Amino acid sequence: MDGISGQHVVVVGAGIAGLAAALYLSRAERNLRVTVLEAAPRIGGKLYSTPLAGVEIDAGAEALLAARPEAKELVRLAGLGDELVDCGTSGSAILSRGSLRPLPKGSVMGIPTDLPALARSGILSPAGLARAGLDLVLPPTPATVDVPVAAYIRARLGQEVVDRLVEPMLGGVYAGHADRLSLRATLPSISGIARTGRSLIRALWETGKRPKPAGPVFVTLRRGLGSLPEAVAKASGADVRTGVTVRDLVRTPGGWRVVTGTGGTEEAIEADGVVLAVPARVAARLLRRELPGAAAELSGIGYASVAIVTLAYPKAVFPRTTVGSGYLIPPVERRPVKAVTFSSVKWPHLAEAGRDLVFVRCSIGRLGEEMLLQRDDAELAALAQEELTETLGVGDRPIDVRVTRWGGALPQYEVGHLDRIARARAAVAAQPGLALCGAAYDGVGIPACIASARTAVSQVLARLGTAGAPAGPDPSAGRMGA
Repeated sequence: MDGISGQHVVVVGAGIAGLAAALYLSRAERNLRVTVLEAAPRIGGKLYSTPLAGVEIDAGAEALLAARPEAKELVRLAGLGDELVDCGTSGSAILSRGSLRPLPKGSVMGIPTDLPALARSGILSPAGLARAGLDLVLPPTPATVDVPVAAYIRARLGQEVVDRLVEPMLGGVYAGHADRLSLRATLPSISGIARTGRSLIRALWETGKRPKPAGPVFVTLRRGLGSLPEAVAKASGADVRTGVTVRDLVRTPGGWRVVTGTGGTEEAIEADGVVLAVPARVAARLLRRELPGAAAELSGIGYASVAIVTLAYPKAVFPRTTVGSGYLIPPVERRPVKAVTFSSVKWPHLAEAGRDLVFVRCSIGRLGEEMLLQRDDAELAALAQEELTETLGVGDRPIDVRVTRWGGALPQYEVGHLDRIARARAAVAAQPGLALCGAAYDGVGIPACIASARTAVSQVLARLGTAGAPAGPDPSAGRMGA
């Protein structure tokens, strides 16, 4: 194609957003040279899998939200379409008031839409249940400005719904807290109701009557999502370099100078365009010279750390579960483990691969729990085993354990997040051939990261003078990932 033949775009960051950006760049213009620079020794970011008891199992992100098309489309572009597998069940439970209790059907991020089902679940106390029901008769609680999730849900449904339903759901997605997370950024559909509606339960119940897409809630890859990064990198044809730290970004008359290395190993890479697919604070450091305002906005985004403990038990010693694919633990229960996933139930292909084994995944850590995560691997593994013993009665020790730490893994979408991102993006958009993408901007899920990469590529290509956008799904379809 004419126009940008021979031009060079550098993608900083080889997580799934950066790799998707590289692939979309290659599809948009075959004569465009693409270089991906990654500081870590491997690509993929939070998509990573290793063997446990001889079976390849994800140590990071493990599921794709099936309702969003972006991730499945990227999987197919990378040549792994035949590897897609459906989840076995998406039903789950809440550990509340001493027992595992099924999450009421129809709940939206823990917010109930069916009060009789909520009553049958036993998650709330009688007083908490009565308070939730007042939502049906209370006057409107208009949220015309961004507010914390907890503030609005508490006003409509009471503190127990926040503590025992909403907090564990948000903790599973963001590892954050409802009294700090933005209603508009994390629950945009609820925010829309909050601006104009009255009863939240009634509004969500009406929404729930609409036809839903058929099929599974989640999908994954047979060899784990950790197999996706290499396939995307290969399909992109980009020059992917690991162990390369980008130190600075300098505007030049013809584009950008990407400065890598330290001291005597410093190297300057000339680029016509740059996609920053790195955590917000890294992007802030790189933008500080040329865009101090955008850098200040991005540096204000906090991140939470988590640890994933994955255990393999002999099937003969693990109790049969009747609570679906796992359970969530509210912070008010004061336990170190926040979520337990029965991977062998959620993913039938894992049960098939490890016929005599049961795989369980425990998540530890929320924002502010850094001291907990400073314990060594043996201690974290012991905490996971204690949780399974106390709640499920697992008496035997696992035959294999893996502890994976994800420091600063999850951006916090706190109140004002959308305005912060809009200001940063406006400043970046004023610079030719520069764009941002990744989990800090449009959603923490994999489909959202991929959508943000495609949008970033479209922006860079438009400024470089190319016509048309990269092939793929509409990046405006939906906001938040799973």
